[in-house]
Order: sequence, then C-alpha cells, then structure tokens
Amino acid sequence: MPKLKVGVLMGGKSIEKEVSFNSGRTICDHLDTARYEIIPIYQNSHGTLYLLPWHFLHRGKTTDFEHRLASEATCITWDSLSEYVEFIYIAMHGRFAEDGILQGALELLGIPYLGSSRLASALCMDKTKVKTVLESNGIATPRGITIPAHTALAITDHETKIITQLKEQNIPLPWVVKPHNEGSSIGISIVHDEAQLANAISTACTIQPDHPQAVLIEEQLTGMEFSCVTLVDYKTGNLLPLIPTEIVPDPGTDLYDYTQKYMPGRALKFTPPRCSQKTISRIQQTCMQIMKLLNIETISRIDGFVTNDEKIVIVDPNTFSGMAPSSFVFREAAEMNMSHTELINHLIETDIHRYQLKTQLTDQEKKQNAMKKKLRIGVLLGGASHEREISLESGRNVTYKLSPESYEITPIFVSENNALFALTQSQLVRNSTAEIAAALTPDQALTWHSLPERFDFIFNGLHGGAGENGSVQGMLELLGVPYNGSSVFASALCMDKYKTSEFLHALGFDTPIHYLVDAHAWNNDAEKELKVITAKLSSPFIVKPANDGCSVMVSSARTQDELRTQIQAVLHSGKQAVLIEEHVQGMELTVGVLGNESPQALPPSYAVANAGVLSIEEKFLPGAGENQTPAPLPKNALQLVQRTIEKAYTAIGCQGYARIDCFYQTTDQSPTQKERVVVLEINTLPGLTPATCIFHQAAEIGLRPMEFIDRIIMLGMQAHTHTETNPLPTLQRTATHAEQSL
Repeated sequence: MPKLKVGVLMGGKSIEKEVSFNSGRTICDHLDTARYEIIPIYQNSHGTLYLLPWHFLHRGKTTDFEHRLASEATCITWDSLSEYVEFIYIAMHGRFAEDGILQGALELLGIPYLGSSRLASALCMDKTKVKTVLESNGIATPRGITIPAHTALAITDHETKIITQLKEQNIPLPWVVKPHNEGSSIGISIVHDEAQLANAISTACTIQPDHPQAVLIEEQLTGMEFSCVTLVDYKTGNLLPLIPTEIVPDPGTDLYDYTQKYMPGRALKFTPPRCSQKTISRIQQTCMQIMKLLNIETISRIDGFVTNDEKIVIVDPNTFSGMAPSSFVFREAAEMNMSHTELINHLIETDIHRYQLKTQLTDQEKKQNAMKKKLRIGVLLGGASHEREISLESGRNVTYKLSPESYEITPIFVSENNALFALTQSQLVRNSTAEIAAALTPDQALTWHSLPERFDFIFNGLHGGAGENGSVQGMLELLGVPYNGSSVFASALCMDKYKTSEFLHALGFDTPIHYLVDAHAWNNDAEKELKVITAKLSSPFIVKPANDGCSVMVSSARTQDELRTQIQAVLHSGKQAVLIEEHVQGMELTVGVLGNESPQALPPSYAVANAGVLSIEEKFLPGAGENQTPAPLPKNALQLVQRTIEKAYTAIGCQGYARIDCFYQTTDQSPTQKERVVVLEINTLPGLTPATCIFHQAAEIGLRPMEFIDRIIMLGMQAHTHTETNPLPTLQRTATHAEQSL
C-alpha cells in the first residue's frame, strides 16, 4: 500500500525557530517509516520554504545550514505544497505557527494538518484574550494587567501610572513581565524592584523588534508549578490526560527559563508530581475542562500552579508541546509506557482518523515485520563522571534511534557506584540522572556477569570516567560481549590528555606546547609551578583537567592571578592534575572518524566559540552553539586535516569511531611557517546527542544518524567479537550502504 506523504514543517519566522527545528528533528526520527514517507520541510526567517535535505536535519543550529539552502535545497511555494505532501505535521512554534496563521493557510490549501484549528490556535496564543475566556468560565489565572504595545514602547512616559495601577489592584512585587504572544519563556523576567520595571517591559515588548507587542504584568505565583499534557483517544473520542509534571527551577533562579527547559540536566522535574492523588486528579480535570472549553484538538499542554492554599491557577494553555527528546510530553507519555515513537505516531493517528485518511499495513507486511530476527542490545548511560548528564542524552538518543524492527533494546542505567539497572520508559525520559537514580527499584538491578546471557551487543553511551577510560571496556572484553568504540589501550590513553599529547608528539604529530601541574607539586609550592608555566608558555593559557572532557572546567587565563584561581578550582574539584596548554592560533576544528583498520575522517566542522573557549552550552544547548560543516577551508586544507586525523586515529589504535579536536594553522599562523594541523585531544566515545556535530559530518557523506549508529554497531561487532558471529542481514545491508557512502 502506498505510504502517506507526511511533511514535517519546522523552522519558521518566529524567534522559537531553534526550538521548532529541535522538535522537527525528533518527529522525523520517530515517525513510522513503514507507514509514512517523511518529507522534512524548512521555512527560513524570511518565509521561504525548502524541502530540507536530510544531511541538514541533525545540525545543532539553523544558522549552520541556512546559508546553503539556496544552492543545495529545493525551494517550494505554498501553492505547490500539495504536490509534495498529503499531511502536514506542524513542528513550528510561536508566531506564524501556533497563532492560527499557518492553520488558516493550510485549510485554504486543503491540506490536512496536525493539531487545533485556526480559532483555538489564535486564542491560546494570545495570553490576554485566553485569560479572559478562562476567567469568565471560573478558571483561575494570575492577577495582572496588560500594557498595549504603543504604551510599552513609550514606557518612560507611562511608568508611574502603571505602577500606580498595579498597587491599586493590590498586585504586590515581585511582578512577572512577559510578552503577550510568545512561548518557551522567551522575553520573560521577574521584577523585584520598581526601578527594574521599565527595562523589563521594554524587553518583553520588543523581543521581536519588528513586531512590538503588548506586555502582561502579573503576580508571581508561589506553590507547585506544573505542566500537564492531554491527548485524545481517537478510538473512543475521549480525552486522555497524562500524569502531570512538577517543575522546580534551579536554585537561586526566579523562573523556569529557556536554558533550564532545553539544557540537559537543568532544573528538577517530578513525574508524578509530589502531591496527593486528589490534587493530580484536580489538575487533570481542569486541563480536560480547558481543552473542551477552548476547542483544543489532538493535544494540549497546560501550564500552571497549585498555590499554597491548594488553588489551581492556569498560566498558559498551549495547543502544541515542544518535541525535544526530553520534553514534558515524552516524559508524561512514558508514565503510560508509551515510547517516543508510540507517542508521535499516536498523535498523527489521531488526526489521520479525524481526517479519515487511510494508512494501514497489510497483514503480510505485519507478519514479515514480526518474523524478523532482532539483535539484543543494551545501551549503557549515566555513570559517575561529570559528563553523566550528557551521557544520559547520548544513551537516550541512541536508544530512540535504534530501529525496533531490527533490535531488541534495553536502556541500562549505570549508577555512581557502577551498578546496573534496566530502565523503564518512564525512567528513561527523566530530566536528570539524579531523578532516574531516585526512581530505581531493586528488582531493576542487573549484574555485569549476566550481560552475555541477556545481550548480543552492548552500546556504551557513557562519557568520561570508568565508561571511557578502559574500565568498562575491560569488563566487556573479560565477559566476551561485543561493544562499540575503542579497546582498553586506546580508551585509557586518550582519557589522559597529557599522555595522549606526549604520545602523539613522540610520533611526530604537532600538539600544543603544554605543562602538567601535579596536585602534590602545586600544594607544596604553587609559586614555583607558576614560574615554570610562565617560562614555558605565553599568555593566554588554556586550563583544563588532564582527564575530563566535554568542555568541563576548561577555561582561558591571561594573568597569573587568573591562572592561579583556575588551577585551584580544578584541583579543588577532586582532580589530581591540571593540563596547561598554549592558546593555539588558527581555526578550531572537530573531526569525526569512522572505521577500524582503514578509518575514514568525516568532513571537519568549524566550532565557533564566542568566548574563545567552547562552552558546554555551545556544545549541547539547542541554538546556542554554531558548527560550520564542512569547515570554511580550501579543499586542499580540508584534505590535509582529514589525512592527519586519520593517521592520529590509527597511531593511537582507535576503533569504531571517535571525534578528534584540532587546530588548522595557515603558513602565517604556524610558528614553522608551514601549514599544519595541531591535534588537541581524542574523544573515543564522542557525544551522540541529537544535534551533535558528528551526525552533521556523517550526513555530509550520506549517512543518516540511524545508519551511522548501525555502522558503529557493525564496526563494534567486527572489532570486539571473539567468536564467529553472523551479524543480522539488516546490519549487513546498512554496513554496505555506509561503506559505499564512505
């Protein structure tokens, strides 16, 4: 039966386009390809539509590829959209997407779409009007006032009058100031002093400078903040409220902001919330009432508070929910044992049923799928290192991207004492490793010695510490279980940045001038160590732990005082050595490598560091970092980088895959007056989070993330299987495709 052509529309003209791009990528990853032909569609900030090439889909930021769309993507128009798709899965957020504008256009074109109609969308996007509707129907909302856009633009003329109005309505400080037509906590601030009000109003009004908007000033609520998703059971027509999530912002912060929403491990979330079942039921009943009242279809996400006096106050009803991998919707669906794939396909099934579209597998296709042999894979995630939150994101992403048609997948949480636990869907979507650890029960425990009986392959998604330093690799080798990545020697060596640099330098590779500060020597005579450093290296200095990764505690120092402070900070964290490096001039690159005996360096990425040193937010917060892939270098320079990186990979003895960071220097930048590649460090288990740059690089040669992960498994089977193994036919086909791409 022909597949339904589903366009996944992402990007858009709003300031939430990065959130939208993140959602669209997740949807494309999890839609059922046996039933749907997935067509990614991207709208740029000027409104132009493109059929998005797959090799752009897993970039971390839209600016990584927008400049290439005109030459590498097919431009389409709204009028021609129906030639490419039969249904639109809306993954766009904010203005022109959630406010009824897009819905109206699609209805005019006669194209079915996911979610609520024009009116419900427009109403819910207008925070002032929707409050009026809710309050008139007995549903509490925060007390506050609305400032028209023209008043907000001239705030200095009206500030005193506004403050007087707030006092007359008995709305005490602190005040929540927010745009009336935005989402994702964009433009919101908390005002603790009257002197801060004018600036907060101005910021909210002009958050989109070309579209000044009205501003809400509301009371700051206290109590339990929650978010609750409600679905539609299309088989019965009944509403299906999910278990709400309690939100606890980071200590010392006033609100659950953009960074806390989208940065791995930030804020605390509790699903179910820490309240009585009666309160949970009241939240669910209120959310269903709102969904009916506002005529929201398919899905809603209602945000609010249970105040200290047990009153439910609604802050924001939404007709969409963000679809980032750890979003509320997935977390709450997991409480019903629904995976990401099941939830996304439930949503599209709901609207396909509403539009009476037909997309059923034949009985023969279902039978063939059921008979496929599956490889049993355990995915390790978490761990005890500083990188455990990134490991959670990586392991979760690998779990979601492994095809359930080819693999039987078990996510395995590694605790801080290296104990193993098989995770449920509900636990897998938790926001942090601390939340997962708190939810574990004894019956979930696994033993290391049981792994060979339960699994055909272990996918090690750990980063740093025992997961990457050869310890886990040693255990898996001892047990005879195939795994991904490098063996014990390469893992142990590359975890020590100082020894890796020394090893490579001895083999003739260019590495940064460096000095190792030992904790004992520093504690005995810090001033002597500082003199040695400043005699050997020139300012600025790069300061980093000798055995950590992912930009953890990496900083730049220009003065001796800064150098002293930063060395002490690393040592006080428990590290026994600090690596001091020269600040290398040139273009900083990161290069993925794939292969065993004959490795292939992928197209290098230029990592743009706004503060001189790449931060962890720039690596993992959606929209925060920028990677240009391929790096903007001449062809011969790119080839020099790739060949050098391949040689370093082989020299160390890496296997499977790795990410190698380096600097490219032109003849003018190089102290040797010859262009060269300076190798910084080798990551034997690079991050596999949804938008990591190694996926960008693989996509440049035609490998989608799912195929890339399949390829890693095949390489692991080849490198670490000690007995004759016959890989699955599915994996053989994937490997052949990958080899052709490489």
